[in-house]
Amino acid sequence: MVRGFVVIALIALVIVILQLQATLTALFLLARIAFFIAIAVFLYFLWRDRRSQIDMWSKRGRTVFYAAALLIVADVGAYTVFGATGPDALAFLLVIGLCGFSMFRVWRDEKTLA
Repeated sequence: MVRGFVVIALIALVIVILQLQATLTALFLLARIAFFIAIAVFLYFLWRDRRSQIDMWSKRGRTVFYAAALLIVADVGAYTVFGATGPDALAFLLVIGLCGFSMFRVWRDEKTLA
């Protein structure tokens, strides 16, 4: 554990000495964008594997499910671009939670109907 802290301290010291704060900020921004893209690709692969099941659902179920998924993607995208603090963070979490709950309910309802 101490060795890990020493490595972190050395990296921080190099960043401060060489004044690489701007570079670190740019790398952090690129990492946030890459993380967002990775989540989108993962969700796409999940959808692609299960779209035949989703196509058998009712039109209302598909509409609610896809709308909730798009709202989650838009919410995470807005968080990635603008960030969130205070009431915005609460709204971000509420949107994610409500959309996830909507998707779960539709999935459960359609699963029991089949």
